[in-house]
Amino acid sequence: MEFEHDTEIDRVLGQRLKAARQRQGLTLDALAERSGVSRAMISRVERGESSPTAALLVRLGSGLGLSLSALLEEDAGSGPLARLKTQPVWRDPASGYLRRNVSPRGTGSGFEIVEVELPAGAEVRLDNATGAPVLDQQIWVLRGRLDLTVEGIRHELAEGDCLQMHLRGPIVYRNPGDAPVRYAVILAAKSGAFPGHIA
Repeated sequence: MEFEHDTEIDRVLGQRLKAARQRQGLTLDALAERSGVSRAMISRVERGESSPTAALLVRLGSGLGLSLSALLEEDAGSGPLARLKTQPVWRDPASGYLRRNVSPRGTGSGFEIVEVELPAGAEVRLDNATGAPVLDQQIWVLRGRLDLTVEGIRHELAEGDCLQMHLRGPIVYRNPGDAPVRYAVILAAKSGAFPGHIA
């Protein structure tokens, strides 16, 4: 299934990944070894020549010790109020998964809220992000149904249901319905500054 994609986002994401890699003094080969993503693919993503999927970004972020939110947003803070029109939005080119970073950035808060819409029948599989920050998160279904498999345990969530979990292993988000499912992800950092999140 293919979705319309903004190539400008690919270019910006590539620049952010390259800058993060260089800040850490990592070569392409070193990041490839850490993330399990080929050197050639990392190079294409950094040049904006490839539309990275959510799964690929999570692997690269894990190799850099960064979350998906940290990769998708500018580093600068937005103050205590994040207006809807300024909240960063990103669509996974493979699944159509649409995520919006709702929370204001740069406030020092230990919490973050992300809104996600997953199309009917869509599925997003994320590998174990061992290098990413350890986060406590809750998934709250706002509309529709969501099947969530966390470390091999499947949870069927209906509208209004909320599941608490930690990101320690593979996770699969699947929409079993015939309409989009909309859910909120509420995250709290386990320790230190809050760098973002995975889902």
